[in-house]
Amino acid sequence: MEVKELKHPLIEHKLAILRDKNTGTKEFREIISEIAMFLCYEALKDAKLYDITIETPIKSMKTHKLDENDYVFLPILRAGTGMLDGVIRVIPNAKIGHIGMYRDEETFEPVNYFFKVPSNIEKKTVIILDPMLATGGSALDAIEVLKEKGVKRIKFLSIISAPEGLKRVQDKYPDIEIYTACIDEKLNSNKYIVPGLGDAGDRIFGTK
Repeated sequence: MEVKELKHPLIEHKLAILRDKNTGTKEFREIISEIAMFLCYEALKDAKLYDITIETPIKSMKTHKLDENDYVFLPILRAGTGMLDGVIRVIPNAKIGHIGMYRDEETFEPVNYFFKVPSNIEKKTVIILDPMLATGGSALDAIEVLKEKGVKRIKFLSIISAPEGLKRVQDKYPDIEIYTACIDEKLNSNKYIVPGLGDAGDRIFGTK
């Protein structure tokens, strides 16, 4: 499955503000949310609609709607929750799950500590949220857990992605659709994305 990178002057403008080390917590949160909304729009281009008849102020008409209950947003804690406000604006009635992971600072691999999702998750389209797709470890773990639960339709949204992480996910799960605002240059020796934007979780929550 091809990685879909958003190419738009407005996205580039927003990313420039995100990357700036002088951008404050409030503005950083707002822009993460805005870009998440744009990513969600792109990820739903192939959404299935059902027929419905409505009454406009002028006349009745046949039109189409999305079954919002068919979707689950799954932020990877904790940084993924920073994207929730944006995607919920697009699908307000979508269900919300959570998967908790932290990065082992010695192995750089994710450690799972929490998993809670809506019932009948296997029948829904699950959209994983994580601002940074770096090594791909967290993405792979989240996908694996979902597949073990029987989920067939999975999409992944990230703000910034590293080529190494994208390749790792694509090699193992070529069926997963990945949407990202930008593919950066590489990972450094500490497995941070270059040029990146620093630690997204710390900047969203103001913890550093």
